Amino acid sequence: MKNTGSFTAVLRKELVVYFTTPIFYITGFFFLVLGGYFFYSNTLYYSLVSFQAAQNIQMAQYLNPLQMVFRPLFATLGVVLLLLVPLLTMRLLAEEKKSGTAELLFTYPLTDWSIILGKFLAALLVYAIFMAFTLAYPLAFTILARLDWASLASCYLGLMLLGGACLSLGLFASSLTENQIIAAVTAFALLLLFWIIGWQQEIGAAGWGSVFAALSMMDHYDPFIRGVIDTRDLVYYFSFIYFFLFLTKMQLESRRWRA
Repeated sequence: MKNTGSFTAVLRKELVVYFTTPIFYITGFFFLVLGGYFFYSNTLYYSLVSFQAAQNIQMAQYLNPLQMVFRPLFATLGVVLLLLVPLLTMRLLAEEKKSGTAELLFTYPLTDWSIILGKFLAALLVYAIFMAFTLAYPLAFTILARLDWASLASCYLGLMLLGGACLSLGLFASSLTENQIIAAVTAFALLLLFWIIGWQQEIGAAGWGSVFAALSMMDHYDPFIRGVIDTRDLVYYFSFIYFFLFLTKMQLESRRWRA
């Protein structure tokens, strides 16, 4: 119970900081503006094709809202995450170090996991709020056509898992430095590496292609936006999240040893 209370105290504190600083509103604004723009563009394209298909019965049977509108939209939102997640995580531990409150935080009766999980889940809840606003896109689209909500739920599950993975890596990057800009750049570079590493399977040496694919965020995210939930992809994301949270814990412990 004591650990639970410590964890919730960190969670509440981080949420208050998010909601009382501009970063939440700026990040949310750009995320929703970019998402809204791509949703509008995809929907406009779908409407034009639908108009042409109204005069061609054969063409009409190939119209698929998930493939034409939402799969490209969620693929784009995944890329947007690479840009915005470092903004959400850069201050989580770096600011504590720079302001000197890290030492004070570590003197409280808090376990490392209470600190890490409190900060991580605060960022994840903020991210989930952004996701909740994007539900307006499919709800608005129902005016034009029926949707496969099960496949759409798979897209959202994939985006939430991808977000959790990115946030865990961003938290780790923030634990490495007291400079928020360096933390953001480090997080972006690492996220970009895990995003594009799957490309190497096309040009890598024989036998390494499957290794690069297994490490690639993009390769594990793609099945979700195709409406497929695979156990291997779930294991990848949960393992990824735990691995970088564990590295963050090791970093906090090494700071205590150095102190």
